[in-house]
Amino acid sequence: MINFPKEFLLKIPKTDLHLHLDGSLRLSTLIELAKKEHVALPSYTEEGMRKAVFKDKYKNLGEYLKGFSYTLAVMQNAANIERIAYELAEDNLNEGVRYIEVRFAPQQHCSKDLTPSEAVRAAVRGLQKAQNEHNAKAEVKSGKDIPFHFGIILCAMRSFNKDMSPYYAHLIQTLEYAKKDEIFAIASLELARTAVILKRENLPIVGFDLAGEEAGFPPEDHWKAYQYVHEAFIRKTVHAGEAYGPESIFQAITECHANRIGHGTSLFDASSIKDKKVKNKKRYVEELASYIASERIGIEVCITSNMQTLPNIKSVAHHPIAEMVKRGLSVSICTDNRLVSNTTVTKEYELLCKNIPLTKREFRNIVIAGFKGSFFYGLYNDKRRFVHKAVDLYNRLEQEYLK
Repeated sequence: MINFPKEFLLKIPKTDLHLHLDGSLRLSTLIELAKKEHVALPSYTEEGMRKAVFKDKYKNLGEYLKGFSYTLAVMQNAANIERIAYELAEDNLNEGVRYIEVRFAPQQHCSKDLTPSEAVRAAVRGLQKAQNEHNAKAEVKSGKDIPFHFGIILCAMRSFNKDMSPYYAHLIQTLEYAKKDEIFAIASLELARTAVILKRENLPIVGFDLAGEEAGFPPEDHWKAYQYVHEAFIRKTVHAGEAYGPESIFQAITECHANRIGHGTSLFDASSIKDKKVKNKKRYVEELASYIASERIGIEVCITSNMQTLPNIKSVAHHPIAEMVKRGLSVSICTDNRLVSNTTVTKEYELLCKNIPLTKREFRNIVIAGFKGSFFYGLYNDKRRFVHKAVDLYNRLEQEYLK
């Protein structure tokens, strides 16, 4: 197995395409803002919060999600969101990450003083400030380092309840006699409209996502929202195949025009297929995987997060990323939630190369796939130039560290 030195992993240009803003705060900032906003925490020390909430291992998905009630509670005004976004970019920059796509559900950040659109604008301001600071550096201008860029992905929720935000509470109360799945679809379509409007304002809205519990809440329920952003040239990703079978991934592609898949861990699990119309499950999986590979539909892989929430993945060696690489799929390494999973992009790469046997070429392809598979804000030729800069920097560092 090739030794990829930690310093090499830290310095190479990296991406994070699956990065939840509300799951990636600095813990010190969460504690500080909780005190300021009078949000009750189980502890007001980092050690205490790590012990009580943000753990290395979780009993189940419910325990994993518990931390979001605290992070969301301090993200109900524009100033806090802007600060959190700025610090997130800083943290990524400090470990060599040069492109991120930050996703969140702005409908969860609503208060009497904050609309979904204003929440998005606040996040953009924070990220833009960090981008401007980095790109003004002498190292970037000389070509020794490469620029930093970012995009925003807006998340619709598969399901929600009145306790998740005032926005959802108002919607549920207003649509008193509507079915729940109709209410969920209305919210996602309204968010799609928000995405298109903000993109027309020249905000870097690069993608649309669907998150939340998979079982019982299929992607096809949100077809109208996805069709709306599709017609506005906004790219699409879907949390799929994380807690449901391959047919969830199939629906994400066929009904939601997905350009990428979030997680996709059950892609090869034929036994988890529940659709009775699928007679030959093995063939279904083979054809689905082949289609994803040939169409270069990216898979956003979050190793630590998957091991924390999916009990069937016992170790990194059992993670389906090895099979994805073997079959030629376009995979990128992501964190999902830096705080909740207590991880960084560099840590994720360390886990990968210490547990999955990769050639230098395979490893390089995974790193560069993050840049190539990005929903880069701007013209295609701008993206190509950026990708070439990342490739050149990677090649220089490979020559220095992997002789």
